[in-house]
Amino acid sequence: MSMIGITMGCPASIGPEIILHFFSDSPFDADVLPVVLGDITVLEKCARDLGHKDLKIVPWNVGQDRPLLKKNTVPVLPLSSLSESDIIWGKPNVATGKAMAEYITEGVKLAQAGVLDGITTCPISKYALNQAGYAYPGHTEMLAKLTNTKNYAMMMAGDRLRVTLVTIHCPLANVAGTLTRQSIVQLIETTHQALTVDFGISVPKIAVAALNPHGGENLLFGREEKDIICPAIVEASAMGFDIHGPFPPDTVFYKASQGDYDAVVCMYHDQGLIPFKLLHFEDGVNVTLGLPIVRTSVDHGTAYDIAGRGIASSSSLSAAVTLAGSIAKNRKVNATTQRKS
Repeated sequence: MSMIGITMGCPASIGPEIILHFFSDSPFDADVLPVVLGDITVLEKCARDLGHKDLKIVPWNVGQDRPLLKKNTVPVLPLSSLSESDIIWGKPNVATGKAMAEYITEGVKLAQAGVLDGITTCPISKYALNQAGYAYPGHTEMLAKLTNTKNYAMMMAGDRLRVTLVTIHCPLANVAGTLTRQSIVQLIETTHQALTVDFGISVPKIAVAALNPHGGENLLFGREEKDIICPAIVEASAMGFDIHGPFPPDTVFYKASQGDYDAVVCMYHDQGLIPFKLLHFEDGVNVTLGLPIVRTSVDHGTAYDIAGRGIASSSSLSAAVTLAGSIAKNRKVNATTQRKS
């Protein structure tokens, strides 16, 4: 059984809420033991505000026996002691920013030490994170720094579609000038590694999306396909990867969703996330590739506008915890196979 730490995210966000919904409503995966890294006071306040009278929130500490997997029981590793006055739903502050950073930092430490088999992160406020003194653009960059990882990538994963992104939080006007052959080849390699090891696909088939309409239409609509993307595909193919494209974006996602490809390498953020969220708005999972630890995340934000109202869905959290357990299991199998060989 894989023990997965769920970091609570911003205490004033929908993080506590979806955690309680998850433990109350989700069917448990017998191979996954979820434990919350967070704040008992916040979760108890959330349970009262939302009427979760059936939930029992219990403390758990490192060094104790693993908590038992019980429906309606929420095991919590207490990492902050916020007062109820610190928590106004939808209103992050410096105290909540420091707390959510502590959940992430401790989660990484415990995963690196082998106490946890992976972490699943609830959403954070980048603004509150910076206000608390942590100069990171977001979760992914913070995790990369904490694990000393230089080559990492974002994958959005669902049952029907997986996408990875060459550029992420880059203005659309700057995308073409940011693309390089090396960055595309590196992402293809990272995507292939994740598909084989983390997802257990022995010979993954990867598609590459073009940047321009109709794949450039023989240079009528741009040169990036000819000058950058095609050379990257040729190089990756020579490295032994089953790589195809570049395909016009208006067709490649449909083909991938039908099972023709195991993942699509996309040139920019919305190119990949629009089709992905069309298919997986409720159950999509954000996976950070390249880290030495397993990390999955919900694919939505803090949703401060609805925090504390009891209407946030835990579907993405449930899918993220399940996928973290699956990846952890696949990595153990791969490590065992490599030792035997």
